[in-house]
Amino acid sequence: MPKTITIKKSVYDELMGFKKENESFSELLDRLIKSQSKKDLLLALRGSVEFEDKEKLLGEIKKKRWEKRN
Repeated sequence: MPKTITIKKSVYDELMGFKKENESFSELLDRLIKSQSKKDLLLALRGSVEFEDKEKLLGEIKKKRWEKRN
């Protein structure tokens, strides 16, 4: 099922520079994700994502981690 994401114009412009001719954004993101380690990918994306409610997100992550441990 398709999902809609919102990115900054500057990030969009950078992605356009990586996108191959006739490649969809889904294909581009899939290629980028598979081309490097998850840690390197997260470091590369650092600062390009903004969260509306960072504290809520961190709380949900902690909750999920706790659930997996028990």
